[in-house]
Amino acid sequence: MKLNELRDNPGATKKAKRIGRGPGSGKGKTAGRGIKGQKSRSGVAIAGYEGGQMPLYMRLPKRGFNKPNRKKFAVVNLGLIQKFIDAGKLDAKGEITEDVLLETGIIRRKLDGVRVLAKGDVTAKLKLSVTGASKSAIEAVEKAGGSLTVATPAAE
Repeated sequence: MKLNELRDNPGATKKAKRIGRGPGSGKGKTAGRGIKGQKSRSGVAIAGYEGGQMPLYMRLPKRGFNKPNRKKFAVVNLGLIQKFIDAGKLDAKGEITEDVLLETGIIRRKLDGVRVLAKGDVTAKLKLSVTGASKSAIEAVEKAGGSLTVATPAAE
């Protein structure tokens, strides 16, 4: 047997019905779409329509509430700050502000402020000044001999 002699098994493939190709095709003229109306036109998909049955997205319960003016903070873990200090990218002796964190690339953007969380451990004596911090993060920094001040952002 050669490559050019390979064939599919009889009946394994079926030719697609060519829709809208004349009366002899069995799907000519209106191409199985009925007559006129939105659904007979091209480019129409009535999203979420289930043939008159209540659509799934309407059957599911509504829950929760999205606060329209909520604050979004850039999050930094203490372990990451320590990693940057160990790598020499961040100076532990000076005060570490949000702008310093932005310049070193620990955070991409400030958003509504920077919030420090206590994941990872810190050994350097830090002087941090940020918008927010968790209680455990403040404790961890103070335990290492540093200070963490939480500045309230200016009221807009």
